[in-house]
Amino acid sequence: MNTLIGLLIIAVGSLGQSSSYVPIKKVKTWAWESFWLVQGIFAWLVFPYLGALLAVPEGHTLGEIIASGDGAAWKALFFGVLWGVGGLTFGLSMRYLGVALGQSIALGTCSAFGTLIPAMLAGTNLFEGKGLILLISVSVAIAGIAVIGFAGSLRAQNMTDAQKKAAVKDFALGKGLLVALLAGVMSACFSLGIEAAAPIREAAIAMGTEALYAGLPAILIITVGGFMTNAVYCLFQNVKNKTLKDYFGVPANVFINNILFTALAGILWYSQFFGLELGKSFLTPGTVMMAFSWSILMSLNITFSNVWGIILKEWKGVKSATIGVLVLGMGILIFSLIIPNLF
Repeated sequence: MNTLIGLLIIAVGSLGQSSSYVPIKKVKTWAWESFWLVQGIFAWLVFPYLGALLAVPEGHTLGEIIASGDGAAWKALFFGVLWGVGGLTFGLSMRYLGVALGQSIALGTCSAFGTLIPAMLAGTNLFEGKGLILLISVSVAIAGIAVIGFAGSLRAQNMTDAQKKAAVKDFALGKGLLVALLAGVMSACFSLGIEAAAPIREAAIAMGTEALYAGLPAILIITVGGFMTNAVYCLFQNVKNKTLKDYFGVPANVFINNILFTALAGILWYSQFFGLELGKSFLTPGTVMMAFSWSILMSLNITFSNVWGIILKEWKGVKSATIGVLVLGMGILIFSLIIPNLF
């Protein structure tokens, strides 16, 4: 029962993340780098900070918890900076491929690397016992992602240039695939950051923090690192493209509209990791399901993002067979979530 509750919490957070790019479509006038930076302030600073405060027990401070990991915070911050590269290119993958295909490729790569690398670093043998089950589960998930990617290539073949541009304004398959793959590899550093910050979580519990919230300070550290990377790039682009005026050079109603929708995007994006940490507290430590939790989140993100892709008509104009391939890929992803419970 606890496992089911944990999975449901992760799924709710995943649905939030997959919906986070919808509000951005309501942002007016601002260049890409401008709305990306502002939503990042909410997604990577404001809401992670508020979430981390839930982990502070009476008589202690957030700073005390973060400093208690014997240098773990610096390691987590470093992985956060690397993850920031993934977050940055992740946004670009949405720009070139759309919500559905962009998230599928990027999150699929992120799922594999973010699940298997921590397991190998922990000394898990991937060819026997729990390690083998984990490897099989990830492999099935990657197979589902490959099928979805194939559906994306069929979509590109079946659509005219005008249809591609109508669905995704800056559609560019080759460039988008390269960016999405880089985004996936670098985004996996978030998972490595969570592992590096494990001493902080343990210290928080020792201070009296409920296990439900103990992982949230680590999320804040990683997202701060990611924000640093994204802020440098976005401000550079603001200067290069002369778009610094975006922030205060628009009418008041446009500014308020943009702030509200970027804030909504930010909290929806953050909900995935808020849900992941809360959901993991219901999973049994040391089990395959716990080790597979990162891949579960990524697989659900891909599934929900493709549902949004259909809703937003990014697949409009393609053949029914292509949609069938897409649905097949989503079905394989969902099946991969069940595998750890079959053994």
